[in-house]
Amino acid sequence: MDEMEAQPVIESSDRDLAEAVLQYGDETAFRELYRRHTPRLLGFVSRLLGRTEAEAEDVVQDTWIRVCQALDRFRWESVFSTWLLGIGLNVVRDHIRRDARTNFLDIEEVPEPPGPMQLPEDRIDLDRSIGLLPDGYRVVLVLHDVEGMKHSEIAEKLGVSTGTTKSQLFKARNMLRALLSHSK
Repeated sequence: MDEMEAQPVIESSDRDLAEAVLQYGDETAFRELYRRHTPRLLGFVSRLLGRTEAEAEDVVQDTWIRVCQALDRFRWESVFSTWLLGIGLNVVRDHIRRDARTNFLDIEEVPEPPGPMQLPEDRIDLDRSIGLLPDGYRVVLVLHDVEGMKHSEIAEKLGVSTGTTKSQLFKARNMLRALLSHSK
């Protein structure tokens, strides 16, 4: 039995697990990485998509496929979870583009927030309200307010200017306030 197999997987670092996956095709190591990181990834993807749970789960699976394909190129200059969420963001963007519901690259063309809405429900929760935002607004809001990214990081990830991210965040927050105030 080699040294990697003798160590308990649960106590291994993400890097040790990734190396076991790469070097030995260790399914147990992969399952542990998946177990550790999928709950946060699923929440992140769900908020970015604002759609059905099934769609979010599909994107999570696609993300893990891409992670496995790119694992040998990961240089450990950031923590594994940050790299994973970056790949998840790219998969979400691809998913949105494929759906052709919006042209994500033209983020500046997102429509203005609608006027007051009368929602049939007496109350609406924050996640549902975020899900009602247009894709461009929602992505910037989640990356900034939920994930804590800076405007410069968001701009780099999305390929837009920091001014665009600030504008989108401002509009997203206004629309979110409107959605939440009309849901009472």
